[in-house]
Amino acid sequence: MNEPTESAAPALRRLIDLLASGAATEDFAEVLSEARRQGAPAAVLAEIDAAAWQALRVHRTLRQHRRREAELTALFDTAGDLAASRDLDAVLQAIVRRARMLLGTHTAYLTLPDEEAGDTYMRVTDGSVSQLFQTLRLSLGDGLGGLVAQTARPYATPDYRTDERFHHTGTIDAGVLDEGLVAIIGVPLLLGGRVIGVLFAADRSPRAFSPDEVALLCTLAAHAAVALDTAKALADTRAALTDLAAANHVIQAHAAAVQRAEQAHDRLTDLVLRGAEAADVAAEVATLLDGEVAVHDTEGHPLTGRPGPDGAGPPRHPADALADALSASRAEGRAVRRGEDWVCAALAGHDLLGGLVLRGRADLDDADRRIFERASVVTALLLLLRRSVAETENRVRGELLADLLTAPDRDPAGLTARGRRLGVDLGRRHLVLVAEADPADRSRLAGAAARYLFGTRGISAEHGEAVVLLLPDDGTPPDRAAADAADRLARLAG
Repeated sequence: MNEPTESAAPALRRLIDLLASGAATEDFAEVLSEARRQGAPAAVLAEIDAAAWQALRVHRTLRQHRRREAELTALFDTAGDLAASRDLDAVLQAIVRRARMLLGTHTAYLTLPDEEAGDTYMRVTDGSVSQLFQTLRLSLGDGLGGLVAQTARPYATPDYRTDERFHHTGTIDAGVLDEGLVAIIGVPLLLGGRVIGVLFAADRSPRAFSPDEVALLCTLAAHAAVALDTAKALADTRAALTDLAAANHVIQAHAAAVQRAEQAHDRLTDLVLRGAEAADVAAEVATLLDGEVAVHDTEGHPLTGRPGPDGAGPPRHPADALADALSASRAEGRAVRRGEDWVCAALAGHDLLGGLVLRGRADLDDADRRIFERASVVTALLLLLRRSVAETENRVRGELLADLLTAPDRDPAGLTARGRRLGVDLGRRHLVLVAEADPADRSRLAGAAARYLFGTRGISAEHGEAVVLLLPDDGTPPDRAAADAADRLARLAG
């Protein structure tokens, strides 16, 4: 390169100073204009013009390097945000803000599809001043974003309102007009070849976007796609951990329920082996279930505890309501709820022996309900054993009653002693009830009489054409006692 002439040296130094300071492009042209005003020779002007042209080339190169450095810094910061942040909103907001900053646009925004609604919506905006634009929802395939999503390619328009390459709608155009946007560029967020959103940058004046700007926005969109995918993976992981924790909780609860059921089974079994009565089982179950438990016969009359629930509907005797509940439990094969109480039938096969009533527990979980139902099985076993013993005792007592009816004067002292051994005190007043029925029904009536006297000190026997019952006199008027017995026997005999 030739040495600069003496007269051109100040102008060349000025050009170097402008390069060093990053001056505007117009300042370089001013150096040549100043030399012309000073009347510099043509050779000097030609030298300054060539130097200014070279300086502008260097200036553009430096500006491109600075811009590229800023872009790389922004991309590096974005990658850092992705690595450090678990807040999807914050990452997407940073990406949109950097897109607006690097491209020097008035606004930038990102849209995502709403699979449930079947459209797309504004996920993040930066620089927007229009509420209408910020809440805009776009049908699939509409607007510039629809074109980007359909083709999976970036598109830019210097003037949105006059561009006919995409489908305009009144809603979208109204939002764009309210925001005052003119030039818009949109690039797809791609994940595995699938478009999961669109990133936009837009100006409020006409503008042509360069290939470098399109490439930069595509890179930022790739980061946004990674952020969305990472957020989805984290959400799926959290959901899986939540499901796992819930499943673990269920498993632990089930294990605890199984252990508790095993303990209840062992305690109830121990009661049976020790020869306990139904009342003992009721007391044990009351402790296990933290409530009050009573055992009732097939008609709802209490064998232990207090009377059962009143039931719904018109006022009735509690036993009637409980008998209905026992029938329902028998039909369903499980415990049933009646009001605030739980009722479970005690069955021996299809034969109803009685039932359990639990009070004080408005609700039962599955584990406690199974314990209650298992207790009814144990109670059924005890009631069956007790009934078998009672039937045997009643046959022996029936022989005593038969002797009393046929030959009371034969051996009064012997009859009294026999009664004492059988738990019948013949020295006190008794009530004699005679129940008559057709010969075909007499055996059924005899069985009903045995069940009627089950658990009492009364005895019964067939005598002649009737069934005779001998009851200790408890002060009840004879006519009322006879009426009550007739009613019960009729129901028991069917």
